[in-house]
Amino acid sequence: METTPDGSESSRDIRTLISFYSNYLWNRLTTLFPSPPPNFLEKIANLSRQTALPISTKRRAGLPLPLPSSSFNSAPTTPESSRIYDVLNDIMDRSILNLHKIQTNLQFWLSRAEGSNARKVYFMIFERGPRAFANGAVQLLRESVTDSSAMQHLSHSATAYISERIAVLSSLRGSLAAFLAEFYFEVDKYGEELVKDPEKSFSSLMVTLSGLFSKLEASISHLNALRQRDSSVDGTYSFPLLFEKLPEINQEESQWTGCEINDAINLIYKNLQELDSYLGQMVAKHQKPSKITRYWIRYTCGAVGLSICSFWLLRHSRLMGSSDIDNWIREAKESTVSFFNDHVERPLLSIRDELLDTFKKRQKGVMDIEEVNLTSNSLHRMLLTFCEQTKGKELPENASDQEMLEIVMARYEKELMHPISNLLNGELARALLIQVQKLKLDTEMAMLELDQILRANEINFAILAALPAFFLSLGLIAAARAWFRQDTRVQGRGRKARIQRRLLIVEVEKTIMQYQNYIDQGLENDAQCMFGMLIYCLDCLYLAVRGHAETTSEWQCLKQDIFDLGKPGLQTAYKLILTARLERVYDCLLPSLKRQ
Repeated sequence: METTPDGSESSRDIRTLISFYSNYLWNRLTTLFPSPPPNFLEKIANLSRQTALPISTKRRAGLPLPLPSSSFNSAPTTPESSRIYDVLNDIMDRSILNLHKIQTNLQFWLSRAEGSNARKVYFMIFERGPRAFANGAVQLLRESVTDSSAMQHLSHSATAYISERIAVLSSLRGSLAAFLAEFYFEVDKYGEELVKDPEKSFSSLMVTLSGLFSKLEASISHLNALRQRDSSVDGTYSFPLLFEKLPEINQEESQWTGCEINDAINLIYKNLQELDSYLGQMVAKHQKPSKITRYWIRYTCGAVGLSICSFWLLRHSRLMGSSDIDNWIREAKESTVSFFNDHVERPLLSIRDELLDTFKKRQKGVMDIEEVNLTSNSLHRMLLTFCEQTKGKELPENASDQEMLEIVMARYEKELMHPISNLLNGELARALLIQVQKLKLDTEMAMLELDQILRANEINFAILAALPAFFLSLGLIAAARAWFRQDTRVQGRGRKARIQRRLLIVEVEKTIMQYQNYIDQGLENDAQCMFGMLIYCLDCLYLAVRGHAETTSEWQCLKQDIFDLGKPGLQTAYKLILTARLERVYDCLLPSLKRQ
């Protein structure tokens, strides 16, 4: 639809007015959220570099250096040899630790990149803290007024935000993994010489390591140049990555002196500290938001709810002159004691009495049977006397009560024809008393049977009374067991931990296959990067299975298999056979038999 010049001019004025007031309101809102100074992070980074502590002398219990197996139990004989092994272990340890930090953050951003556009927008607005929430909300409202595709723009912004972090972290991971792979290759190449005479082979190895640091510096500097050209991350890096080169030392000699070895080792440590500082700053700028930042809305609502609950409790406490809380505590205590008495103490005492006092209760049962026998004998004598007087002859001793009762009932029916006279002069009163005695006997026998049934089921009744407490205890035990077994670490002992360890083997197998694929295609740089990731995965597997394998006495074989998977000269086919054996043989890597 065409618009007139006046109409277009008026629409531009309206948009300008809206933009002016939105900017004004936004500036007022931003003043409520204090922001750090622009060079705050750079100052902190410089301070950390200036006060950097030396690398810890405590060794990680991770994947060992690719030295011959005969060197595992041999200790260095000189201080220089010990320092040579220490610096080599430190290079590998620091590289793997930095790779772990990069990989953890990279996996987070990759999971966010796989989400839908709505999920990305939700992350940009709600999972980056209060300030990002205010920024995103204001931007969304502003663009919704001036443009109908505000959600699409915000989605593109989120995609670019996530993609940049993935690109930077992926490049850092590739450079560091390639450095680790080349270092591993060199140590494996000098393995025999390092075991026999570490001081003699140190000069050649350190010159090679100096070249590796230079190559790593060039790789990361290239990344830094690309980021300075186009970056959406606030701020710039405060320092470039500059490694110190190996000093000019007489390398023609067969062996360095102690001072030369110490200088070279100190230089390596300086370079490691420089690498740690640089990667720490790089990862800090591209790291995933912390858990508190991602779930700040939940924590805020929880804090508000806790404050309301605290205020409500305060109103009913002694501090405000109220005795409600004391009354509730007393009632809860009384209810608990009553529940314990009714469903725990009394049923258990009843079961104890039933099991331990059986003889006493049996004697009481014998007395009840004797009372019934007395009543039965009395009824028999009454029937016998009545029948003999009525018939006028003696009855046999083996006459049954049923036969005599028939005689009594026949006489009773006959006496009822003249009830008044027979009540005074006849046998009607005696017949009625005999029937009363018979009713008494039947009642006592019924009560005796009922008492026997109740006593036989007394334990069952006690168990039924204790069932609520039993189920409550069972629920508490199950909850405590689930709480203790909720350990989701890969070193855990539950089913989830076993699944994670088996997934590590899958990751090792995939990395081996990708490494061989790059070798076949002639992509040496990609192959080196993949081999470095293989060393990282093997280190994770090494740490995950060590504790369990040591308890089952299979650690020596399993350690050697993991060590063989990292050998550069071993054929890929044999490595794949090893990964299949890991999943099939070792107990700590078997699938869980219990399905939950």
